[in-house]
Amino acid sequence: MILVLGNSMLIPILPKMKAVLDVSQFKVSFIISVFSIAAAVSIPILGYLSDRFSRKAVIIPALILYGSGGFLAGAAAAWFSNSYMWILAGRIMQGIGAAGTAPIAMALTGDLFKGGEQSKVLGLVEASNGFGKVISPIIGSLLALLFWYAVFFAFPIFCLISVLLTIFFIKEKKKEKEPPPVGKYIKGLISVFKTEGRWLFAAYLTGATCLFALFGILFYISDILEKEHQIDGLLKGGILAIPLLFMTTTSYITGSKIGKKMKLMKSLIILGLLLMTASFSTLILFHKLVPFFAVLVISSIGTGLVLPCINSFITGSVPADRRGFVTSLYGSVRFLGVAIGPPIFSKLMEWSRTGMFLTTAGLTLLCGLLCLILIHVAKKEPAEDSDTLFEKLQFT
Repeated sequence: MILVLGNSMLIPILPKMKAVLDVSQFKVSFIISVFSIAAAVSIPILGYLSDRFSRKAVIIPALILYGSGGFLAGAAAAWFSNSYMWILAGRIMQGIGAAGTAPIAMALTGDLFKGGEQSKVLGLVEASNGFGKVISPIIGSLLALLFWYAVFFAFPIFCLISVLLTIFFIKEKKKEKEPPPVGKYIKGLISVFKTEGRWLFAAYLTGATCLFALFGILFYISDILEKEHQIDGLLKGGILAIPLLFMTTTSYITGSKIGKKMKLMKSLIILGLLLMTASFSTLILFHKLVPFFAVLVISSIGTGLVLPCINSFITGSVPADRRGFVTSLYGSVRFLGVAIGPPIFSKLMEWSRTGMFLTTAGLTLLCGLLCLILIHVAKKEPAEDSDTLFEKLQFT
């Protein structure tokens, strides 16, 4: 949940930040993007380190760095006259720290749980991610009532709580054997991507597209609520939370029901992407808020169907000694989706509202076709108590 606060809490205050810092729409969207780019670059490195040493050894320092970056950005906004570059520096620190949170937590879930329980907990992880998205616009709007940069000072508090919870409540299994040398580790990863590469590509692209569409549309909504409807503050945060609430609820229910039913997972992924395609295609017809959001929640439900299934596929496809890297690479592409969402949507908004929605619909439809073609599930379902799908099931 800590991960998504990094971007979602800032969404409601972006227009205010733009005005106070006196920067362009593109520059203010970059405050979201640098966080995500820094995370995307750092995640594979931290994923390898978590495989090499332990998950906690990566998570705890990452959270400390995350909180420190927030403090730097807040201090710069409060005390420096030209604070934009300092805020970007703080956001880069936060992005590097964020790389050691949710992706490593996914690998840790794969280590600690097996079979259907693993899918259920991964659904809970995705729901926690979604719940963070639900509450963060509201928290961001409430904190902005104090002063616009108060959001940055909230990060160290959340990170401290998470550090304490991780130290006292996460008990990792002891590694039974020494981690492999770097050369052997890389060869193992190459073998994974040789045998599983085609469907992993489809899964990675789908995860990135879901996050691209989500953060792009939130950026768009934040802008039109203020400019066209004069809605700001807590009400704005509450409205931004509506599609996220539907996504979170769907993620939790999906994760709790799918178990290790691989055919069901594939069907839900394709259904979810088709719902997203239908929703974005239809949004071009609606301008009033109520019908617009009624159609938008269809896309949110679709996202909630897709992400837990993709998480289970990716986490369960790789042996534990390489799981950290593969789930982290998935985290990287998700972050890239988040990073490019706001700036691309800002350009598409200038070009054409209709073009923006149809472009997004075309991308989700493409992902649906790729998943249909590239993900082939074996007829035999894996055992419920299996630690990994890799030995039990071959994707082609």
